[in-house]
Parts: sequence; C-alpha cells; structure tokens
Amino acid sequence: MSSVRRPLLTATAAGTLLCALWFVPSANASQDTPARTGTSASTATQVTQQAKALSEATSEETGDAGQLADTGSPDTTPYVIGGTLFLAVGAGFVVYSVRRERLEF
Repeated sequence: MSSVRRPLLTATAAGTLLCALWFVPSANASQDTPARTGTSASTATQVTQQAKALSEATSEETGDAGQLADTGSPDTTPYVIGGTLFLAVGAGFVVYSVRRERLEF
C-alpha cells in the first residue's frame, strides 16, 4: 500500500511546485513600444540643469544639504522569519522521510 502512495505524493508535490512557479513573474527585457531615437543632448542638459536647480532650492529650504533621502524601505523581518520557518519545516519533512525509510528496512 505504501509503495503506491509514494509516487502519488511525489507527483502531487511536483505538480504543486510547478503550479506555484507558474505565478512567478517573468523578467522579459522586451519593450511594448519602440524605443525613442534621436534624443538631443541639449534637452538632456536642460533637464539636468533644472533638476540641479530644484535640488539646490529644496536643500536651501530644508537646510539638509548633503543628506540622503529616506527611501522608506520596507521592513523585511517578517519575510526573513517566514522564509526561515518554511525552510525549517521543509528540512524537517526531509529528515522525517529519511528516518521513516530507514525504519522500513
């Protein structure tokens, strides 16, 4: 009876993994629209000068010249804890299955 269950469980696990990987976003480097060609250097220079003037004006108003902006990065602690938990559960399943296999012989 257990010899029939093992391939079924393996197939179920493999199918579940493939279904989960189906939803992982792909990172294609293709563009939906054609790229712009012939950008003039003068336009880029004007935009750079405007951005520089704006940043200088902002730093004068706030008095934070030379300070880095707070990016508001997310707290990754729950992700690290969850990943570690899932890794431990997976390792526990592997150890359990190896022990169970050794006990059958």
